[in-house]
Amino acid sequence: MQGFKRSPKVFDALIPLVFLIVLLVLNIQVFGTDGLSGSNQIVLILSSMVAAVVAIFRLGFNWETLQDGIIKSISAAMSSILILFLIGALAGTWLLSGIVPAMIYYGLQILNPTIFLVAACIVSAIVSVATGSSWTTVATVGVALLGIGKALGFEEGIIAGAIISGAYFGDKMSPLSDTTNLAPAMAGTDLFTHIRYMAKTTVPSISITLIIFVVIGMNYETNGTVDDVQVISDVISEKFNVTGWLFIVPILVIVMIVRKVPAIPALLTGALLGGVFALFFQPDIIRLIADENASYAYQSFKAVMMSLYGEISISTTNDVVNELLVTSGMGGMMNTIWLIIAAMVFGGIMEESGMLRVLAEAVIQKVHSIGSLIASTVATCVFFNITTSDQYLAILVPGRMYADVYKKRGLAPENLSRTLEDSGTVTSVLVPWNTCGATQASVLGVATLTYAPYCFFNIISPFMTILYGYFKIGITYYDDVEDEEKLV
Repeated sequence: MQGFKRSPKVFDALIPLVFLIVLLVLNIQVFGTDGLSGSNQIVLILSSMVAAVVAIFRLGFNWETLQDGIIKSISAAMSSILILFLIGALAGTWLLSGIVPAMIYYGLQILNPTIFLVAACIVSAIVSVATGSSWTTVATVGVALLGIGKALGFEEGIIAGAIISGAYFGDKMSPLSDTTNLAPAMAGTDLFTHIRYMAKTTVPSISITLIIFVVIGMNYETNGTVDDVQVISDVISEKFNVTGWLFIVPILVIVMIVRKVPAIPALLTGALLGGVFALFFQPDIIRLIADENASYAYQSFKAVMMSLYGEISISTTNDVVNELLVTSGMGGMMNTIWLIIAAMVFGGIMEESGMLRVLAEAVIQKVHSIGSLIASTVATCVFFNITTSDQYLAILVPGRMYADVYKKRGLAPENLSRTLEDSGTVTSVLVPWNTCGATQASVLGVATLTYAPYCFFNIISPFMTILYGYFKIGITYYDDVEDEEKLV
């Protein structure tokens, strides 16, 4: 079949894409937020099959070529998969050691319903700026904040929205973030010019987000009372040895990431330290989880291993606390990893066959003004987040596609790098089958479609950058001859 290979037409590329969208809509109607359990994965696999049929029988590709594309696509996601495993392990040992319960305990002492959503957003933003990682932020302080919010009586969707909004603000603005370094590299500008320029849209977006959370917090009728919060605090302190010494572990993890220790060894260290701290600070919990009459060394080994790989739950007299004291370890991440692999199979076939490229080129042909150019860039980034299921591809591919177009229009490269981040980075978490959306849903235990409507920062950011483009606010031009910039 390889002899007559031809470039795909828009019609060819739309066949698997439309199939995917139609089946996903049907899937959501049938399974709702339970799609992560397997039905979304099957939809992506079936869509991959359709894409492969088009590529082989209409475009002349052979299976070996498409398989190479699949392998490259999955390989690009391997670091994310390893991080996911380690986040599951970290969550397990941080529960066993009492780190997360301690965060919840102390958080309940200082937070009240009126300021909670704003505080959750700001705390997540600060930690994310310091670490450069929205994933690490959500998996550590995010999990604790979710527990605090639920104890205060907030719905989990709005809590997760506040946490993710802050985490992705920090991820965008941190010089330590991989996407914040990737976007200017693709556009052809430097890191700090990119960050300064990005602040023009990002600061208004987070400001509007915080105002929304202030208004919601002032008017939200929670079902939790001061007495309920005190009961939860008392139950946690009775079950765990709550002490400030437990915060040594999360502080060390944050310090490691700030000092540019790669995420995988930093998270592994955090998970193992959580197990070590459990031995010294939570002997009663160790015995409870091990549930055997044996030496403490034997019980410790068993309990720590169980927290690393599997589900553990700690029962108390309070149902709300019981919901907070459950983790699934590495094993709990398997559905998410299955989803990521299925998504990367679809993205790999679509990219290898050229079907993604032809769809993007069709969009570029419709561009006639600066506003429409920026809007098209945003739409392309969102499109790649949906179809390739990976935020890095949603920055890389549009970055390569639009770099020359921006240059021909006389636009400085920071216009492109900002738009890539304002759309590619932040919208990834809103797509259930994207690596980011699937990860945060799994880590927080809140379905993507449940928290997405409350991720105000992530929703506002792409519209803010489009608004700036159409009204030519803060658009930077450069003169190729004099090599100087002027701001409109």
